Amino acid sequence: MFQWKKTIYKTVCLSFLLVITVTVLQRGMAPNQFMQGQQQKELPPSDPLKSQKRDNTFSISNTFWKTKKEKAPVKEESVTAEQTKSWDVTTTNCSANQNFSKVDWFKGLEPNFQQFLLYRHCRYFPMLINHPEKCSGDVYLLIVVKSIITQHDRREAIRRTWGQEKEVEGKRIRTLFLLGTASKEEERANHQKLLDYENHIYGDILQWDFLDSFFNLTLKEVHFLKWVDIYCDNVHFIFKGDDDVFVSPSNILEFLEDKKEGEDLFVGDVLHRARPIRKKENKYYIPSALYNKNIYPPYAGGGGFIMDGALAKRLHKASETLELYPIDDVFLGMCLEPLKVLPVGHEGFKSFGKKKTRTAR
Repeated sequence: MFQWKKTIYKTVCLSFLLVITVTVLQRGMAPNQFMQGQQQKELPPSDPLKSQKRDNTFSISNTFWKTKKEKAPVKEESVTAEQTKSWDVTTTNCSANQNFSKVDWFKGLEPNFQQFLLYRHCRYFPMLINHPEKCSGDVYLLIVVKSIITQHDRREAIRRTWGQEKEVEGKRIRTLFLLGTASKEEERANHQKLLDYENHIYGDILQWDFLDSFFNLTLKEVHFLKWVDIYCDNVHFIFKGDDDVFVSPSNILEFLEDKKEGEDLFVGDVLHRARPIRKKENKYYIPSALYNKNIYPPYAGGGGFIMDGALAKRLHKASETLELYPIDDVFLGMCLEPLKVLPVGHEGFKSFGKKKTRTAR
């Protein structure tokens, strides 16, 4: 009888301990918390949503209205050099080069050129929105479009027409838009919120923290070249153009059929022996103090050009040896010159639109 009671007592104790263990595991509580009747403390989120404040606006970029999923830990031995590459500019620390203020010829320049020269050494800025996955895998044609934050209607038109991402006979086509921040302060907050939402929907925006202005178009060039050098090891060809042009991707693919990678391809509407414009009322006016030569190197003008993916990486290296120039098309021609790459003209590129014939109505 005594042995029977002892067995029942042991069974009850074991059952009680089993219930406690199961409860602890389910609630994620330490045993001492359960025994003392303490409530489980709320744990801080393991991966908080990060945002960057800009003029009272928070850009959440590709995490906009999303919750991040916890990632499995990556083993150190599995991390390769390619995986560790990333945009390395995280802060804007740029002050004016006051040495220019002591030079007489600088005082005679127009205010916009003075500002350009004072800050020309400020070459790279932080990324606000990034999509390195656009270059993941094998990409045959990367369509890259320069745009500004207010031209969302143009970007939408391009996405619905010639800029559609697709695969043609096994050749992957991807699309990206290049942007800075709004040049007008009153536009920044609301338009940035719209851009964040646009990026949340489409995921095709690259944005950097510099003002979008005419002179800063060259910044857009060098930032994209640096971005390609970091993230795009498997892009065969790149079309780069403006958001006010119409492009036929099928024509581009047909043109590229007999082209081989590594041929230093750079094709567009090429201008040879173009002269710097010295008339101040012209949009492309350049003072002699900024460029004292009479002829520009050959460059592709207008709305777009095609280049080899490997050449884009070489252009990045060449661009870092040159001072920035206010006209972005000309600057790329200056970068091609030390590489001894001559841009090739093609009649399919129309910088100033297609001219009407006399019979056209």
